[in-house]
Amino acid sequence: MGFSQALSGLSAAATNLDVIGNNIANSQTVGFKGASVQFSDVYAGAQFGLGTKVSAVLQDFSDGTLETTNRNMDLAISGNGFFRFEQNEQVVYSRNGQLTVSNDGYLVNAQGGQLTGYPADVGAGGNPQRLKVPAGALQANASTSIQASLNLDAGSAVIDRNTVPFDMADSSSYSYANSGIVYDSLGHTHNVTLYFTRTGDSQWEVRQARGSEVATQTGTLEFNKDGTLASATGMEDFTFSPGGGAAELKLDLGFAGSTQFGNDFELNSLTQDGFSSGSLVGVVIDNKGNVVGNYSNEQSKVLGTIVLASFNNPEGLTPVGDNAWAETNASGAALMGLAGAGLFGSIEAGAVETSNVDLTSELVKLIIAQRNYQANSQTIKTQDEVLQASINLR
Repeated sequence: MGFSQALSGLSAAATNLDVIGNNIANSQTVGFKGASVQFSDVYAGAQFGLGTKVSAVLQDFSDGTLETTNRNMDLAISGNGFFRFEQNEQVVYSRNGQLTVSNDGYLVNAQGGQLTGYPADVGAGGNPQRLKVPAGALQANASTSIQASLNLDAGSAVIDRNTVPFDMADSSSYSYANSGIVYDSLGHTHNVTLYFTRTGDSQWEVRQARGSEVATQTGTLEFNKDGTLASATGMEDFTFSPGGGAAELKLDLGFAGSTQFGNDFELNSLTQDGFSSGSLVGVVIDNKGNVVGNYSNEQSKVLGTIVLASFNNPEGLTPVGDNAWAETNASGAALMGLAGAGLFGSIEAGAVETSNVDLTSELVKLIIAQRNYQANSQTIKTQDEVLQASINLR
């Protein structure tokens, strides 16, 4: 019976050596999680033990160290969660976020697994889909509003509209003018000029013109006695016809933060919400998992959001190779969510999670496992000597 005990010890020790050797071999593998062997003794109603057996090989899902790579498509999870991939016709989960963009636009790992997430502007919910970076250009967006903040000189003269009609060619018919660029539905630029005329102590007339075309609509700004803006009326839907096949332009004006002080006319800011079409020039991923496309027209657009998965019992996941795991009944179903929300960690771009294997600790374990193997070998040798002695009895 001593032989079987020693053989069980040798088998268990060999498994332990295999696990430790695998940990050491993957000490530099991105996203790798080390494992350890659990043993249990064997009794079968015997007076003494029948040896040992491997009861489980458990993986350690503690976080590895985040290491900066400065490569934008390298991702790491700081905290809880797994990336979800569709790989080899199955769904797998990994902590390795080393990605590239395939020739058909999908975000993939080195094995060709396609990263999944939610389409743009959907948020969490529904079934995750394979994330794809569209190759097409970002279409033009027509301007719909102009937001200006300025100071109108409280010392300028009041102009009586009954005696001085507005004429953009006559600077004495208005108090101040400034211009900016807007875009039509085809992405063409147009120069729009705003004309301000002081028509009362605290009242200003606002007109808008595109080139030589003056909008028929007139707006009014009213200021408080302390020079702050009291109201802005008649500023909606200044309408122009840009021509060239573009749709009619309708512009709303906003003057939040504008003042009437006794200083010179001054334009503090002038913004509008339109832009021309643009080609994709790059992709970045933020710490919430948003895949953001940057375009040649200096615009950015969220193309999708990476989904993270969590498990009630991650130790129940089964390894499928290529640094990935698949869910099992023991792990429970994957819980989906977005980075930074609830129990999920954030996503760090330009970094990877190194292996959580402590090489020094594993080398010490290797020495102990080797001694354990040698001890079980010595048991077999001793049993052999005892058996040989029994055979030699006369």
